[in-house]
Order: sequence, then C-alpha cells, then structure tokens
Amino acid sequence: MIGSDVCVVGASNIDLISYIPRLPVEGETLHGTEFRMGFGGKGANQAVMAAKLGASVSIITKLGDDIFGKQTLENFQKFGIDTNNVTFTNKAFSGVAPISVDQFGKNSIIIVTGANDLLNEEEIQTAAGIISSSKVLVCQMEIPIEISISALRIAKKAGVFTIFNPAPARKDIPVEIYGLIDIISPNETEAEILTGIKIITKKDAENAGKFLVERGVKTVIITLGNKGSMIITKDEIEYCQVESIDAVDSTGAGDSFIGSLSVFLAKGKSISDSVLFANKIAGLSVQNKGTQTSFPEISDLSDELKVELN
Repeated sequence: MIGSDVCVVGASNIDLISYIPRLPVEGETLHGTEFRMGFGGKGANQAVMAAKLGASVSIITKLGDDIFGKQTLENFQKFGIDTNNVTFTNKAFSGVAPISVDQFGKNSIIIVTGANDLLNEEEIQTAAGIISSSKVLVCQMEIPIEISISALRIAKKAGVFTIFNPAPARKDIPVEIYGLIDIISPNETEAEILTGIKIITKKDAENAGKFLVERGVKTVIITLGNKGSMIITKDEIEYCQVESIDAVDSTGAGDSFIGSLSVFLAKGKSISDSVLFANKIAGLSVQNKGTQTSFPEISDLSDELKVELN
C-alpha cells in the first residue's frame, strides 16, 4: 500500500461562527456583527491545511448521516484528501462548534462532538494499512482518547513519525500515550492543564516542556501565540520567535500550525525549521476570517516557503 505524506485521525465539525464586539459575560445577550458557517474540527482542519500545502493526505474520521456530514465529505474530496476511511453513523449528528470571535480576534468555542465520539477500534484497525504506510500520523483529543492511542500504537510499531496535539486538553490522559509520541504540541493553556505549571514566562514553558519529556515524549513544542514557540527535548531548548501580526481571527491558528508542521516534517525538514515555517503559515491564517477559509494556499506563501515545500 502506498501511504500518504500525512494521515490524520481526528474530529470533523461544522463551525458556526459569530463575530461580536466582545465576549459576553454570564447571562448577557449581545448583538453580533456577522455570522459565518464553515468546516472545522481539529482533525479536519489539520488535514485540509496539509492538503492546501500540496501534501498527499488521508483522514480517518466519523460523520453524522446528515447534511453536515455530506457537505464535510464533499469538502474533503474538493481538496483531494483520501476519504476511504471516512465513515458515517445515524446514531448521532455530525459534530458542531459554535464559535464567538471578538473585535481583537480572540475566540470562545463550544464543541458538541456528536458522531466523532463513535469512531471505534474496528474502524482504526481497518485503516491500519494507511496509518502504517504514511510518513506522519497526526492525532488530537476531540475523539475518544483510546481511539487516538490505538492509531498511535499502529504508527509506532510501523516506525511512522507521530504528532499529538493535546487539544482540547484534560489532566487525566493515559501515561502510555507519551511513549507513543514523537512530538506533542500543546499551547500555553493546554500545557498548563497537562502539567499543572502555569505558563507566564519562558522559564515556565521550559519547565512544562521538561515535565512532558520526563513522561516519555521525544520532543515538546509549546505554542505561545504571538510570542512564538518553544521546542524542548531531553538535551536542548530552542525558542522560536515570530513576527508581530495584527490578528483578525485566531480561530484555527493552532490547527494551521499543526497541519503545516506535519507537511514540512513529512518532507524531511528538521523539527526546528518545520516549526519556523509552520509559525509563518499560522501567522498568515490569523490575518483572515474563518477557520479552513483562513488557511493559505501555496500561492499565498512567500517565495522562501514555496521553495521549502518543493
């Protein structure tokens, strides 16, 4: 079996995005200024970002047998993503994510996972061939954690490079997962949830990264928003600064980063260079509204990045 550059196991949602002057407080009703509906879910987003950069991509996900599910499948196919392991259920609606975005680009998100919760072990085993023949496997936490672990076990056994995006984060993830991961990439909030270390300074990020390395992860990449990223391994720590950007909408920026990161790693770039390039692409995404619609195409990239993708 010929594998993909990137295989993604994860959730697919429909984003219901409201733009508002500010995020509401408890019990408050606000008038929004604009509404958009788009395709989302961390798995779907990361797969689409990778496909937009020209990578061959396969996705393993579960959709509801409804109009949202049908439209999501068509969206994957539009980007040339392998959908042979996209399955449907009539036992739950497709996942949805109501999102509020304020005038500064900050967001608040509610996820109703729906059909994503029903992705099962049998379906992962059916997809074992595509997982084990891919260059990079990407998993997150919007589907049942045991399903992500099953996919990671298959990849680990086959020597596939693995990326785990622990979002949305929770404290009680099984310790086994750390030994199955080549890269774990949380943001500041997720790193705090995983480690109990509140990240205010670079030193805090270093300590959180070291904590995760001690759990068995080879490399930790903590994304720090407009402050860049930090790469922590057993032997070294590297801080990757980013250019200052006026964000329009930060929705999906983390998925843009992970999807881009997976592509550069699949092309054999170093982790350090891959983080640098992925930061640049995520920076482009926050300058546009929406989630997948904000992700840049190859034609939107600098000549430098175009060269790196060849």
